[in-house]
Amino acid sequence: LAAFDSFRFVIKGSLAGAAVYVAYDQGLLGSGTQGAEALRKAQVALPPAIQEWTSYIGWELPPTPKFYFSPSDSWNKGVQTVMSVLSVAPTRACEYTVEGWKYVKDLVK
Repeated sequence: LAAFDSFRFVIKGSLAGAAVYVAYDQGLLGSGTQGAEALRKAQVALPPAIQEWTSYIGWELPPTPKFYFSPSDSWNKGVQTVMSVLSVAPTRACEYTVEGWKYVKDLVK
């Protein structure tokens, strides 16, 4: 039983290592430009591969939906949101401090 658990651990570790290697090899762990290029390649290559695989097995899948996802647009939106929050943080901190002191003073009275 312990040998079986060890075998499962080795198999799972090998699969995890292979997944990390493939992600690194395809540029997913590189710069944003490399990641965007890898995503574009996947969007082009995956639908025909899945269609071929399902036709080989005999399954019928609905057509894959078309979607647009730009990692750079998402990244830029995230950076803008973080910068916006950080720019108003000192003002908000002062407002919350004043409200907190007012609340504490009202409790003490």
